[in-house]
Amino acid sequence: MAQALLTGVFLGVTGLVTTAVFGLRGTDISRHISYGIFSTLITLFAHSMMMFYLIGKGKSVKDAMAEHHVEGDYDRRIAAARKPVFSIGTVAMAVTMVTAIVGASVDTGVLPPIVHAWIAYGAVFCNLAAVRIEIAALTASSRIVDEVNRQILS
Repeated sequence: MAQALLTGVFLGVTGLVTTAVFGLRGTDISRHISYGIFSTLITLFAHSMMMFYLIGKGKSVKDAMAEHHVEGDYDRRIAAARKPVFSIGTVAMAVTMVTAIVGASVDTGVLPPIVHAWIAYGAVFCNLAAVRIEIAALTASSRIVDEVNRQILS
């Protein structure tokens, strides 16, 4: 499941970068808009599913600890590992949505393209930061789950 979520996040971020390239070139605005809408949806879906997945991992660890009387701070550690994902993931999703909304304002002539461009660069940066933190959280949570499983099986 983690691999599927990371694939979705990478597809979304790659789409955002591709969309930015189309926007910079300015030659194929319809493709820029189509890629932008699709990439925004994929990015939002992938980040939100990542958050739900990490919530489920934490709940599973907590339930396993209670059911098998496992001592330790595993539930606290998994909560600490997933905590940064919620903050940066939310910021990444918000900036991505604002980019799409401002893009529509550029299309209708309400805002100049440079405003959209700078917010888009911020969205790409925030999404790359989110990917880095999500990978770290997935790695840490998998390690914690392995430790809990070893405790249960021993």
